[in-house]
Amino acid sequence: MQAKKLYTTIGWLIMVFIVITVGVFAGRFSISVTDVLSAFQKLPSVLYGLIKNGTVTDELNQAERVLILIRFPRLLTALLVGAGLAVSGAVYQGVFRNPLVSPDILGVASGCMFGAALGLLLPGSGWFMVQALAFIFGLSAATAAMLMAKRFGSNSLLLMIMTGIIVGSLFSAGLTMMKALADPYGELPAIIFWLMGSMSTSSWSTVFQLSVPVLLGYGVIHSLRYRLNVLCLGDQQSQSLGIEPEKLRLILIIISSFIVASCVATVGQVAWIGLVVPHMVRTFTGANNIKLVPLATIIGALFLLLADSVARASLSIEIPIGIVTSLVGAPLFAFLLFRFRQGGHY
Repeated sequence: MQAKKLYTTIGWLIMVFIVITVGVFAGRFSISVTDVLSAFQKLPSVLYGLIKNGTVTDELNQAERVLILIRFPRLLTALLVGAGLAVSGAVYQGVFRNPLVSPDILGVASGCMFGAALGLLLPGSGWFMVQALAFIFGLSAATAAMLMAKRFGSNSLLLMIMTGIIVGSLFSAGLTMMKALADPYGELPAIIFWLMGSMSTSSWSTVFQLSVPVLLGYGVIHSLRYRLNVLCLGDQQSQSLGIEPEKLRLILIIISSFIVASCVATVGQVAWIGLVVPHMVRTFTGANNIKLVPLATIIGALFLLLADSVARASLSIEIPIGIVTSLVGAPLFAFLLFRFRQGGHY
């Protein structure tokens, strides 16, 4: 048994090393191992200069500049976004007791896309304003869905899903209206490209912005994963075991929505991660959230990093990350459903 765990751990470490190595070397600019080692040596002083002065004070050659200022932050951004979307999807599916639920069930992604499009249309707004509006409207969508469900006098999960669909549809309609009114030669292409998702705007400030909500949110979810197991048994069983289901459900939904809003506001819409990855992990762990939550986080991070590596290295132009995840996620989800129909276990 101990040997099996050891081999499993070694296998995971090898896979993580391979995916991260691919992420570092993938791209049109050729990088050598010597360049990577040199960049790692200069990385601490560069980060110190960025934090203290806001600029790079070290002398860097072209390869080191590409690695430190472009590929390293892009790699970390992909890991954080993939981890955040995957763990949020696992939590949503556990809270709503529905394996077909995705992180957009409460309209978070629709709200983020509406806010980003609004920021792109406002005159004089920079990239920070686009991200801020996307984040604000994403959280507003989830809040509106939960308040509507409470206003209707029921804490039913089905009713909350329905109000989420209503809110998401309203924001989608607003987004369509803005695309219709946007300048077809300037604003509209920017909106469409952002909606497809991209890691091309990643920087160290992006990494710092994502680290707080994703890492803190995951820490809380990780500490509550046993309670999430109990919550999946139903409200009556949860209450009999000393857990307040409504309070716990609200905490998990708020934290997951906060993570999703942060991720989508930063890189745009990235499809299928929150839906497919938890399904894929269940083939190994079953429905046990104690194992599912951390493993889904790792797989989600590696999945998105690998997809981003393909997006920037497969063609002469960079493919939007949302297209790659859809091309991979849809067939993979179909395979998982087929396996389930054939008697596989989740």
